[in-house]
Amino acid sequence: MTTTTNTAPDAPTGGTPTTVLVTGANKGLGLETSHRLAELGWTVWMAARDRERGETAAREVSAAHPGADVRFVELDVTDDDSVAKAYEVVSGSGTGLDVLVNNAGVIGGGRPTLETTPADVLPVLDVNLLGPVRVTHAFLPLLTASRRPRLVMVSSGLGSIQLVNDPSRTESRVPGLAYQSSKAALNMVTTLYAKALPDVRVCAVDPGYTATDLNGRSGPQTVREGTDAIVTAAAADVVPGQHFDRYGVSPA
Repeated sequence: MTTTTNTAPDAPTGGTPTTVLVTGANKGLGLETSHRLAELGWTVWMAARDRERGETAAREVSAAHPGADVRFVELDVTDDDSVAKAYEVVSGSGTGLDVLVNNAGVIGGGRPTLETTPADVLPVLDVNLLGPVRVTHAFLPLLTASRRPRLVMVSSGLGSIQLVNDPSRTESRVPGLAYQSSKAALNMVTTLYAKALPDVRVCAVDPGYTATDLNGRSGPQTVREGTDAIVTAAAADVVPGQHFDRYGVSPA
């Protein structure tokens, strides 16, 4: 599997551009993913809960890729009404939807396992697990109407039971319970969506340890490197149900 692609199909629906919705698109991996897919000539819906930041980010991407169709939609993945309103905006626009990238996520407080309480876990699950379920459920009518539907879940190696138990891996040395649990659950959700949606290419991707605000920019990878797997899942002919990073298939 290649780590990135510049040859993505751009006409899945009778000559119209591929349309993607990226959640959490105002910064980090979501922003860079939006840049890279706009560069491919796709119609990019940049979703974010903060309207001012989201619109600023959309203007940035649009300015960087003259002629690209870049649009902002306000969307809070933890709010049913917000998601429903975003669906109405996108469905009413006539762009359709070919690819949904569930990228929005939070790290949580990162408390050690034995100090973690339900109050620490619930907000993280609401964004990282229920958010993708909430957005996917709402946007499925648009997604399944596409001739080339893709559903991309942005997970993490920290959600892999195998990697967290491997002492040679960085994942085994990262403290916490809430974030890891949310991503492990997201991996299972991805598997179940892949089984339930045989006509949709459903994948989970591990961006890797990337320098973003989520980790205080401590990751050794660049943001572009961190989006390699996301772009591949969105644009290349990957095997449905796979979990992979920028180097290839990885354990869920």
